[in-house]
Amino acid sequence: SGFSLSVIKRKNWCKKGSRKEVRGDRRKGRINVMGGLRYSDKKRFVEFLDKSNSESFYQVLKLFYQELIGEWVAAGNEADEFAEKGAKIVIILDNASFHKKAEYLQKVAAEMPNIHLEFLPKYSPDYNLIELVWHSTKEFIANRLFKSIEELEYLLHQLLNEGQLIIKWERKLKNKGNALIPV
Repeated sequence: SGFSLSVIKRKNWCKKGSRKEVRGDRRKGRINVMGGLRYSDKKRFVEFLDKSNSESFYQVLKLFYQELIGEWVAAGNEADEFAEKGAKIVIILDNASFHKKAEYLQKVAAEMPNIHLEFLPKYSPDYNLIELVWHSTKEFIANRLFKSIEELEYLLHQLLNEGQLIIKWERKLKNKGNALIPV
C-alpha cells in the first residue's frame, strides 16, 4: 500500500454543493509499505520500501521468513530444523504483477521451502484481511497535514509496527462488497 503527503479528505463539514479547501493537497512525497497479517493472532508484519517491485517483494519475504525462524528458535527449537519440521506457511497474495514474476517465485520455492504462495481471484481485495489494515490506517491519517515525509513515516511506524492502530475486525470495508469477517 502507499501513503502520501497529500491530504486524504474523508469527511468534513461544509455548505451543501461546495468542497472545503484543505491545505497541502498537492504536496509530493510517498511512503510505500508491504505487509502481511497472520490470521491466527492478527500479528502484523510491515516493511517500509523505496518502491514496490519484484525484488523488494522477494526481500520482504526473506525478512518475513527470518522472523518466522526467529519465532521457531524462541519456542525452543533448532533453526536448521525449521525447513523440515517447521510449520508450513500459506501466504495469500493479490494479483500484483510483481508478485508473479517467475524468477522470484522460483527463488522463493528454492530458498524458503516452508512458504507456499496462493493468489486471490482477480479483483477480489475484500478477501484479503491486510486491506482492512491499510483502510483503517488511511482512515486514521485522513484530514491531517504532515510537515515532512519523516513525520508521516514515524506515525505509520507507530500505527503499523507498534500496534497503536486499533482495527475493528468485524467491520466490512466500505464499498468492498462482502468482506470476509473473521470468526
